[in-house]
Amino acid sequence: MNDVPKLPEGLHGPMKAMSPGVVDFLFRQLVAGEPPEDVQWRREGTVLAEQAPGAELARRLAETDLEALTPLELFEYVRASQRLVAWAEHLKERAVAHYCSDGAARTPH
Repeated sequence: MNDVPKLPEGLHGPMKAMSPGVVDFLFRQLVAGEPPEDVQWRREGTVLAEQAPGAELARRLAETDLEALTPLELFEYVRASQRLVAWAEHLKERAVAHYCSDGAARTPH
């Protein structure tokens, strides 16, 4: 009657969010005595969290292997995606405002 329900098979908790690539990376960091984050990314240039919205950010997001990201990097990836969406939305709003203004009322040729 007071039996504790059994959890389904598989990974749970923080391990659920970790892909095999992330686990491999963290293991290699542990063995090498390195911190559990990708500090090489910062050494190579602008980190994703600091990349300005625009074409370069869009390219980097499109080329990122989501399976290789740590949970923190995946969080930063989502935040960068949100910045890019907000930037593109602002561009669209400017274009619509320009199109709807009196000076931009042109007939198509």
